Amino acid sequence: MQLIIKQLNYSTKMKSKIIIIKTFGIIIFLLVSIYFSNIYAQTKSFVVVIDAGHGGNDSGAVGSFAKEKNINLGIALLLGEMVEKNFPDVEVVYTRKKDIFVTLQGRADIANANNADLFISIHTNANTSSKPFGAETYTLGLAKTEANLAVARRENSVILLESDYKTTYKGFDNSVDSYIMFSVTQDNYIDRSVEFASDVQQQFGNSERYDRGVRQAGFWVLHATAAPSILVELGFISNTSEEQFLSSKEGQKKMAISIYNAFAIYKHNYDKRSGKYTAKNPKLIENKIDTTIIEIEKVDSDKINSPQVKISTKQITTKPQTENKTTSLPVFKVQILASKKKLERNDAAFSGLPAVDFYQEGDFYKYTIGNTSTYAEILEILDLASKKYFDAFVIAFVGDRKIPVIDAVKITRQQKK
Repeated sequence: MQLIIKQLNYSTKMKSKIIIIKTFGIIIFLLVSIYFSNIYAQTKSFVVVIDAGHGGNDSGAVGSFAKEKNINLGIALLLGEMVEKNFPDVEVVYTRKKDIFVTLQGRADIANANNADLFISIHTNANTSSKPFGAETYTLGLAKTEANLAVARRENSVILLESDYKTTYKGFDNSVDSYIMFSVTQDNYIDRSVEFASDVQQQFGNSERYDRGVRQAGFWVLHATAAPSILVELGFISNTSEEQFLSSKEGQKKMAISIYNAFAIYKHNYDKRSGKYTAKNPKLIENKIDTTIIEIEKVDSDKINSPQVKISTKQITTKPQTENKTTSLPVFKVQILASKKKLERNDAAFSGLPAVDFYQEGDFYKYTIGNTSTYAEILEILDLASKKYFDAFVIAFVGDRKIPVIDAVKITRQQKK
């Protein structure tokens, strides 16, 4: 009996030792795994996929002389070049580097095959009206406004160029009803996508581009990409001033720097979260390119030797007729509507607005709000007005004479020197 008890005690002790050894082994294994995982995370290249929207037989939006596909490609290549130069630990992958057609699913496949850490799709906006302007950045989601849905439908319409699109896109056919799928889509990368989109819009604002904000809509290329993803609408090719700006060498560089700086901030924060050693501040590029004086030489927009226009940076030599800078300083206003009938100041159309003014031009009474010599201030007023009047836009006067806004900005800057 005593022998049996001894054997049992011995067996129990051995089992305890085995359990302790196994537990210790598991702990060592986990610690080693974590260590090597951290080493891998710190040595693995960060992959950013840059997607120049449209291309080949898909021109995208078309302006008076420029094509969206060329604007997108010019800025995509500049952006990639900046990232490659300043981030040796980043691998830049392009969905296209020349004028070729790539399907929406093909763009997402390129990102997924390269295990993208970030996906940037670059596009140029358009509208049936020539008035809208400014840059906006989209993340994946259900479009909450007709305007956002219209943008998504235009960018997704390229799938109709494919013969088997109903199979490739799993029943999505770009009809309004098919967008219901995005209401139930779970985007695992939404927080990081919104973070990066916000950085992009902030950089646009910092470089004096009008910020139309971060928006959501159902873009297939974002839906199909397994990474934080954004789609940038650089500006409106349907707006003459923005078409010229986005087709110019300086304009493209200015936009590329803005997106690059947002990337630098995102990468800096990504490295900090990953426990990777990082510099104190992001590697930003100063973005003080003067684009207030742009002369466009129209060329064949199918030639991809980007940019598609030439720039003259000659300075303005003419001075205001009067030496009194106070009286000659341009005044900016926001035009909200026009009517052949003169409206009373208490008209329901002006409800909730500050003091409304008007001027006559031809047969029309044109109504405005705001009155400032500071361009940044009038953009804030425009932002508020646009919530009620989608087609609101900035105008400028010197005395009683209406002048182009771009000329008013030039005069204001010159007089401040």
